Amino acid sequence: MRITLTSVLVDDQAKALAFYTDVLGFSVKHNIPMGEHAWLTVVSPQDADGVELVLEPDSHPAAQPFKAALVEDGIPFTSFSVDDVEAEHDRLVGLGVRFTQPPTSMGPVTTAVLDDTCGNLIQIMAMNPA
Repeated sequence: MRITLTSVLVDDQAKALAFYTDVLGFSVKHNIPMGEHAWLTVVSPQDADGVELVLEPDSHPAAQPFKAALVEDGIPFTSFSVDDVEAEHDRLVGLGVRFTQPPTSMGPVTTAVLDDTCGNLIQIMAMNPA
């Protein structure tokens, strides 16, 4: 068994596509129109055949209250690995990304939390040297 897809619920697929590609640096894997929405996935350019992130419309009635509750409590919807949290934080701040948690060492990991502009908090993390 393998994980091939995971999703993030977004309020606007076009805005999400711009943020996840132009700002975070992911690459489009699939962008297939399906009526009002699209089957829209992105991947890491370092692993084009790896796990796909579906930019899933949050139009289900339960999605928006769920997302709002997570944001209100400061809970990231998902987490992405980076090589260096400080460097990635600085790069993203330079691109105008708003962070709700600056880089913070938490024992074996360093994390930071950003606002993806689509209704989610996203954590970036890296393992600390032993």
